Amino acid sequence: MNASPIRHILFDLGGTLMHARGDWMPVFKRADQALVDKLYKHHIKLESKIFRARLREYYAQRDKDFQETSYHFVLRELLKELGYAKVAESTLRSALDAMFSVTQSNWVLEDDALGILQKLKSNNYHLGIFSNAGDDKDVHDLIENFGIRPYFDFVLTSAACYYRKPHARAFEIALAQWSIPPEDAAMVGDSLEADIFGAKNLRMQSIWITRRAQFTADEVQRTQPDFSLSNLTELFSTLEQINLSRI
Repeated sequence: MNASPIRHILFDLGGTLMHARGDWMPVFKRADQALVDKLYKHHIKLESKIFRARLREYYAQRDKDFQETSYHFVLRELLKELGYAKVAESTLRSALDAMFSVTQSNWVLEDDALGILQKLKSNNYHLGIFSNAGDDKDVHDLIENFGIRPYFDFVLTSAACYYRKPHARAFEIALAQWSIPPEDAAMVGDSLEADIFGAKNLRMQSIWITRRAQFTADEVQRTQPDFSLSNLTELFSTLEQINLSRI
């Protein structure tokens, strides 16, 4: 085949490198309350149910157009509607940090994540992250707390670059960090639509991690990942297999 070997691996984060330790509903309830409590200390009254309702609208919209307006924007616009037109940026940030301090406690690094990152890095693979996430700082805090930041050339989020996977621009922005064509990279993720379909649309190699994936048989048939792995420990040998086939 005589194609260039794949040495650049783009990872998804949630559901791929980390997973939730428990049910999200009680976590979201505590997180929303932490946000409104922080705002109240700045004399801003916001009901948690109103905030959560606005978030649901935000989620529905971004799932349609694959464009990220961010939690920060949603909160600022909601407070404007409620008559708080001049809320300091530091106040908004502190409220969001209070919320994310709760949600971050529900995320756990996958048991096999650190080992595979170490192995890939020691074998001269270049690693990056692109996460569909509504807050850039939240993602960077998680990665720092997990102690995995040194393994990655870059960490990108949809909140920082506006586009969400599977939008082609999300992948193009990520690949531009390495200045490589899509054919020279592989995408590793759990979402058939966001990660696998998006990667295949740009002719990247697609590696589907199935253990946390939610899918139907029809979705698998339509998308057809290049490789399906039950866990991350199989990733290194899969990449070596891909590269042998490209010689």
